[in-house]
Amino acid sequence: MPRPSGKPRPQSQPKAPRERKDLSRVGGLPAVRALFATAPERIERLFFLKEMRGEVDDLCRVLAQARKPYREVGAEELAKVAGSILHGGVVAIALQRPTSTFDAAQAREVAQAIPLLLCLDGVANPHNLGAIIRTAAFFGLDRIVLSDHPGQAGPSDAAHRVAEGGMEHVSLSRAQFFPQALKQLKPTYRVIGTALDRGRPLDELKPEGPVALVLGNEEFGMSPQALAACDDVVRIEGSGRIQSLNVAATAAILIHALAKRKTPPAPTR
Repeated sequence: MPRPSGKPRPQSQPKAPRERKDLSRVGGLPAVRALFATAPERIERLFFLKEMRGEVDDLCRVLAQARKPYREVGAEELAKVAGSILHGGVVAIALQRPTSTFDAAQAREVAQAIPLLLCLDGVANPHNLGAIIRTAAFFGLDRIVLSDHPGQAGPSDAAHRVAEGGMEHVSLSRAQFFPQALKQLKPTYRVIGTALDRGRPLDELKPEGPVALVLGNEEFGMSPQALAACDDVVRIEGSGRIQSLNVAATAAILIHALAKRKTPPAPTR
């Protein structure tokens, strides 16, 4: 039997907040305030710069009542906490909002209430995902379907930051067998894909009833299988000087065009 050394055994150190896989860093005052407004129970702790103290006093009081920590830190430490210098002076460490499994029946049930469903087929850049979510929230969309594409971006620190609080207002679900999921949305939705070199110009598109709008990967576009599942394909025409738009810009133009239209009930097919 080994003799005791007389030295205390080293205690395992708790992981730093961001090392836990179930936590995200939410940076920037708009995103942090949206999180406090919609899901304060998910917030674990708060860090902020001295000059932001007046902006976050009320948030600190919420955490104090919940007996959760908050701390004023310097710029260098906050950049380490945020993992970026683009933190807006305040960072919340929060439990991630789970991504649900896509439910086609549920999507069909709510189609008349919000008749535009956004579906992303392999959008890989988290900054693009965040920008798309921000646009969706701005126009009142409440859900986005993510594909099972291996490169598909999901909720992340960068996506939270770029979404500027939109992540708290738009639920994300992930669809297995994405082309089949698009087919399951019919006949309630008209499924409209996007492509660079094919499809009708946006000005000619006048769909009736709810629309499921599908946007593809930044480099390769939509998969052939997803395109084949669409009822229609649309393109945005430009001057020809530049080949294409960034996918987030494309999303903004199409969401604006489709979200503001009058939508009578979908015709019976």
